[in-house]
Amino acid sequence: MPSASSVVPGSDRPVSPSLWRDSDFRRLWVGQTASQLGEQTSLVVLPLIAVVTLQADAGQLGALRAVGQAPILLLSLFAGAWVDRWRARTVMVLTDAGRALALGAAAVAGLLGGLGLPGLLVLAFAVGCLSVLFDVAYQASLVRLVNHDQLVRGNSALEGSRSSAQIGGPALGGALVSLLSAPIGAASSAACFAVSLLSIRRIHRREPIPENSERPSPVWRRIHDGLRFVVHDPSLRAVGLASAAFQFSFAATMTVYLVFLPRELHLSGTAVGLALAATGPGALLGSLLAARLPQRFGYGPVLVSAAALGDGAMLCVPVLHGPDAVTITVLLAANFVFGAFGQLVNVTVMTVRQAVTPSGMQGRTSATITFIGMGLTPLGSLLGGRLAQGWGLRTSLLMTAAGMMLSPAVMAVSPLARLGRKLPTPTEGSGALCVRAPDHCE
Repeated sequence: MPSASSVVPGSDRPVSPSLWRDSDFRRLWVGQTASQLGEQTSLVVLPLIAVVTLQADAGQLGALRAVGQAPILLLSLFAGAWVDRWRARTVMVLTDAGRALALGAAAVAGLLGGLGLPGLLVLAFAVGCLSVLFDVAYQASLVRLVNHDQLVRGNSALEGSRSSAQIGGPALGGALVSLLSAPIGAASSAACFAVSLLSIRRIHRREPIPENSERPSPVWRRIHDGLRFVVHDPSLRAVGLASAAFQFSFAATMTVYLVFLPRELHLSGTAVGLALAATGPGALLGSLLAARLPQRFGYGPVLVSAAALGDGAMLCVPVLHGPDAVTITVLLAANFVFGAFGQLVNVTVMTVRQAVTPSGMQGRTSATITFIGMGLTPLGSLLGGRLAQGWGLRTSLLMTAAGMMLSPAVMAVSPLARLGRKLPTPTEGSGALCVRAPDHCE
C-alpha cells in the first residue's frame, strides 16, 4: 500500500512531493543499491581473477569481457518483451536470486581449487544474462511506481545509488581479491544480490502487468513494435546511436584499461580498485547535478556538453607513466570527472527516454536502446584486446578513448541537442507511432 497521504485517482501511485516518504520507493532504492554494489564488485573481481590469479593475457581478458557482454546482444530485445508482460518486481527478485546462486557457486568452486578460465567464462555469461533482465526490469519499475513529474528525482536517486556502488564496489572487489582471495570476492557479490532480493520482494504496492490480455501478442511482434517505436522517434533514435558509439568505444577502452593499469602503470589490485572507484564520487555528484541542471540550462545543452567533458577526460590517461603520486592523483581526477559528467548524461538520457515513452512500451524501449547501444560491446571488448596485442597498450588506449568522443558528436547534430528546459511527454515524443499503432499509446 502507498505510504503517502494521497494517491492519483484510480492508481496506487503517490503524489507526495517527497519520494523518500514512500516506503516502497525506499525498498526499491535499497535493492537497487545492493544489486549495483554486487554487480560493480563482480565487474572488478572477475577480470582481476583472470589477470592476477589465472595470468590471462589481453586477448583472454577481452574474450572474458565479451562473453559477459554477449547477453546484451542476445537477450535484450526478448527481455524487453518479457518485462512488458511481467511484474518488474518479480523479474528483479528472480534475477537477484540467480546471480546470488551463481556467484555463491563460484566462491565454493574457488575454495575447492576448481575455478579456472572456462568456469569464469560460464559464470560471466550467466551473470550477464541475469543482469540484462534485472536492468530492463528496474528501469521499467520506476515508471510504474512514481508519477511523470517525479521521474527526474526518482532517476537521480536510483542513479545516485549506482554511484554509491561505483564507489564501494570496485574498491571492495579489488581489496578482497588482493588481501584475501578470489572466492571471497565472489562471495561478497553473492551477498549483495541476496540483500537486494530481500529488499525488493518487500515492495507491497500492487503493480499492474502492462498489456495484460487473454491473447498476448507473439513475442516477435512485440519485439518488432519496440524496434519500430524507437526508430520512429527522432530523440530515441539519437539516444540509441549515441549510446552505440559510446558503448562500443568504452568496451574497447576498458579492456585495454584493465591491463594498462596493472602492467603499464604497475598498480596493485587494490590501487586498480581505488582508481575505478574514483568514478563513484564523481557519479554521485553527477546524479545530484542531474536533478537541477537540465531544468535550468535545458536538457539538450546539458547532454552535449556533459558528454564531451566526461568522455574527453579519458584522453589524459594514456600519457600517464609509473605508479608515483602524481600519476595516481591524475588518474583519480580523470575518473572523477568521467564519472561526474557521465552520470549526468546517464540520468538525463534515461529521464528523457522514460518521459517520451508510453507506460506499456517502457520495457521494450529500454531493451531496444540497450540492444542498439550495448549490442556491439562484445565486439568492442574483442577489438580492445586485439589492439592491445598488435599496437601496444598506450597507443591502443589513446585510440579507443578518442573513439568515445563520437558519442557527443552524434548528440550535437541530433534533436537531443535542441531539447529545452521542459521535459517532453509521451504524446509529444511518440506521435508518429501513436498514428500507426494507437493501441500502444496510453
